[in-house]
Amino acid sequence: MAKYNIGAVVAEFNYDITHMMLELAKEEAKIRDCEITKIVMVPGVFDMALAIKKLTEADMDEDKDLNLDCIITLGTVIEGATDHDQIVAQHASRKIADLALEWGKPISLGISGPGMTRLDAHRRVTYGKNAVEAAVKMCDRLKDI
Repeated sequence: MAKYNIGAVVAEFNYDITHMMLELAKEEAKIRDCEITKIVMVPGVFDMALAIKKLTEADMDEDKDLNLDCIITLGTVIEGATDHDQIVAQHASRKIADLALEWGKPISLGISGPGMTRLDAHRRVTYGKNAVEAAVKMCDRLKDI
């Protein structure tokens, strides 16, 4: 039995990168004796908040039996010709933090960017691993409070 059940919300945009992030997250979960038991794919980082909210609501529904201890977010926001990447990353990260507080559940930020190139994003695929590490540490630290 896994130490913690983890939900993952993963952006499809830049999937070549986010897929690698997800694979690293799965490996890290195994190393930590945890399991990613539910994966929700969303179009992009900006779309994560609604999926996280629905996932937390479903987790509270006894009929769905998700039993999630925490949620990780995996995505990458690459710089474009405008400041769009700044807006997307800032709003997504703020809403993700709000949802963690609202639901009282660790939701880690495994989103790389903004202000980076595609090459930078490939170099930061370890954010998938880091997201699991942060979520598990928060679960450990909150269980005694």
